[in-house]
Amino acid sequence: MFFNFRKCVNIITLTVRKSHSIKRFTHRKTDLTKVTYNVQRQNFNELQQKHIDFFRKLLGEHRAVMGVSNLEKYNEDWINNLKGSSAIVLKPKSTEEVSHILSFCNDNNLAVCPQGGNTGLVGGQLPVFDEIVISTELMNEIISLDDNSGVVVCQAGCVLESIDNILAEKGLMVPLDLGAKGSCHIGGNVSTNAGGLRLLRYGNLHGNVLGLEVVKANGEILDCLSTLKKDNTGYHLKHLFIGSEGTLGFVTKVAMQCPPRSKHTNVAFLGTQNFGKVLKTFKKAKQDLGEILSAVEVIDSSTMEFIDEKLNIKSPIGEYPFYLLIETSGSNESHDTEKLNTFLETALNKHFILNGIVASEPAKINTIWSIREKIPEGFKLCGAVFCYDVSLPLEHYFTLVDDMNIYMGNLSEKVFGFGHLGDGNLHLQIEMKEFSKEVKDHIEPYIFKRIKDLGGSISAEHGMGFLKAPYLDIARPQSAIKLMRDLKILFDPKGILNPYKVLPWRIF
Repeated sequence: MFFNFRKCVNIITLTVRKSHSIKRFTHRKTDLTKVTYNVQRQNFNELQQKHIDFFRKLLGEHRAVMGVSNLEKYNEDWINNLKGSSAIVLKPKSTEEVSHILSFCNDNNLAVCPQGGNTGLVGGQLPVFDEIVISTELMNEIISLDDNSGVVVCQAGCVLESIDNILAEKGLMVPLDLGAKGSCHIGGNVSTNAGGLRLLRYGNLHGNVLGLEVVKANGEILDCLSTLKKDNTGYHLKHLFIGSEGTLGFVTKVAMQCPPRSKHTNVAFLGTQNFGKVLKTFKKAKQDLGEILSAVEVIDSSTMEFIDEKLNIKSPIGEYPFYLLIETSGSNESHDTEKLNTFLETALNKHFILNGIVASEPAKINTIWSIREKIPEGFKLCGAVFCYDVSLPLEHYFTLVDDMNIYMGNLSEKVFGFGHLGDGNLHLQIEMKEFSKEVKDHIEPYIFKRIKDLGGSISAEHGMGFLKAPYLDIARPQSAIKLMRDLKILFDPKGILNPYKVLPWRIF
């Protein structure tokens, strides 16, 4: 049999331990976003002492945070590509406090930037100028959990992994799993309509969020916090805010349906000869594994080389052009294991796959998953990295990676791709020795036009944010953009909610 299980897991465990001990995470100097991208500030008022006095009276000094050193983590993204210049971060604990803040900011024409765990890749969570950052980090209460219906209601600042840990005690799980689960907030997940690792099985948040509580720009609290799985009383207003990235309203509470936690999980890590074999393996997996298939991730050889170089994490099965991570989860161990083994034997006999390992114990499953989940940690060790989160038809999934390798030539250090094959979501990275606005301009809008030509979407799960907003007209027809603008004006007439995001902020 081809599964050299014990040896391979030991290899992974050793390399992951080494990556934890790395102290080389550099903090390169980041220029202000407004300077790098030559953004024109909109006509908002600047923060004055009377505004500070109001916020401190409402929240107290400890929850109205000021000072350059205190604000650094709220002004910069985690890969040091963007930097705002907010002078104050507000930390409300309740919906009512958010309401008072937004009402005051709207009356005083002060722009605000909602922020959760600051894990985004396109700058939707960061100020561009001096917007007032409203952080949800203290809005972290689980309000209710009905283990009969499987519905949880929580505040927007609850960390995804913390929710999942609480649900686990009731035999439930969050229908969303991300590499950033230990720091991202559910409000931010909702605001970007996050997909994650198991969308193939559980779908995105549009299908799992039952209700929302949202504060509008003028401070009005909009209660759409239904916990019913069927509720067709009028327009489904909650869907306007899922994926709107804080530009239409501030999400304060979330009601979400949560499926039962699987009793048995298997993970297979496989090597394949080419992408054609990857697709054949994926198709066979859907046919043979059916209802127990929960995730299918793909990694190319350049990505594996990248994490070996940056994090000393090696492939546990040797070198192959492509790698697949396939997860099954169900309620019957013998049934699930038999189905998986049958699938793997068939895939091997048909030469769809060349080698692999399988794990069923939780610690070993986590070790294999860490190969995929730790990839973004390597971004911090690059001089710079341009990250593109896109969706593509499966037949063109890696066409974009090949095209960009040719297009970049010797301008980049490495072009590599990985992602959620199960839903067509590719994460394409271009590694650079240092950040270059000229090279970024060379990449864009070429890459976005190429994605459209291939029948894809320029944003799969991270939203448009700041970085992709100028290219909305590539992705959407003018009639759709006009309607989006009309909705923005209706919900936020003064434009104070997360300006410079989603809708284009410059003219080509």
